[in-house]
Amino acid sequence: MSARDTVRRNKTAIHTSLCADYRLILNKVHESNLITGREYNNLKSINKEDAEGHVVELVDKILNKGEDTCRAFLSLLDTDEDIKSTYPELKNIQLNTTGLLRKPVQDTCPGLLSPDDKKRKEDEQYPLNSQPAGLCLIVNNENFLDGIMRNGTNKDAESLAEVFSWLRFRVLMCKDQTKDQMDRALNLFASLSDLSQLQECGVKEWSGSGFTDLQQAPKHGDAFICCILSHGEKSAVLGTDKKPLSFKQITRTFKATNQSTLTGKPKVFLIQSCQGNRRQHGVLFSGLQADSDDSHSVFIPEEADVLVATATVEDHVSFRHKIDGSWFIQSVCQQLKEGCPRGDDMTTILHRVNDEVSQKEGCSQPGAVKQMPEVRFTLRKRLVLSPYCN
Repeated sequence: MSARDTVRRNKTAIHTSLCADYRLILNKVHESNLITGREYNNLKSINKEDAEGHVVELVDKILNKGEDTCRAFLSLLDTDEDIKSTYPELKNIQLNTTGLLRKPVQDTCPGLLSPDDKKRKEDEQYPLNSQPAGLCLIVNNENFLDGIMRNGTNKDAESLAEVFSWLRFRVLMCKDQTKDQMDRALNLFASLSDLSQLQECGVKEWSGSGFTDLQQAPKHGDAFICCILSHGEKSAVLGTDKKPLSFKQITRTFKATNQSTLTGKPKVFLIQSCQGNRRQHGVLFSGLQADSDDSHSVFIPEEADVLVATATVEDHVSFRHKIDGSWFIQSVCQQLKEGCPRGDDMTTILHRVNDEVSQKEGCSQPGAVKQMPEVRFTLRKRLVLSPYCN
């Protein structure tokens, strides 16, 4: 049985035991880095009338974080002397009888990994050794030909530029692109044609405080990030002429070929747009919760190594504040800032984005207006983005 199943199986007993002092367990999981500072403050300030309500929220948060966090949580309950003395009833719960708990931290810290374990860990991650790590392209459509403006999109573009430059990417931007201009710009970046063609597309570069004219021809590194900020419809983004460019066409522009310098490298697409006119509603949640062999091919599928994260599921709107930016992009940037220094991979970070955005309310009536981002990927390895070392 997995650690997560063990927590779930003993959920009621754990709730009952930890209600003796919910503040202590909240502080302990925070000190052990099982929750972030932001999550700690949110849990500490939630409006619950009794201790059980706080404990339920905490344990659900641990469960949602997955197997490793549940394993560390069980280890904390089983080994911490303050916890054992404060919650004596925990000894009656079988938390460490299935051989699930990891070895002590000093036996598994990165500096003491065996050569085989270290190589296995490296093989499971995409290598990001180039300087810069890669290119981040932002397509930022603010002014549409019919006079409509996407107020707040520049905040999203700047937030993305700041966080991805911090993550060692060279950040470039195309502003106010029609459907054909978007298509041309994406094809130019897929092939990285000469500098003059990119300048004709109006490509700007992030300087640390703003976007300036492109001076040097960009080169692909070990990863590629593409962020598209625009209006949209089902499975497509709109150019400033309101013509659609499909998600499929966008991603297939960068599919693996024998000539592409991005073959075998991760390509991430973050798309902030609506996918329809329907507003999503909330539902009251009760809290219930190909065979392969060892041979390795030297060939990879054409559409491997791609991750697409969209602001919302098909047919529904997404939300953007006219000053503060969109729910989705602002959450992506915040979760990257929190997760990347810890070594969290991109899919883990985007799971947290999904959770954070799903909890937001679009109006004063709870559950009346919601938003659910969506992530799909063909990544073959973990994608871990690392900030510049201080």
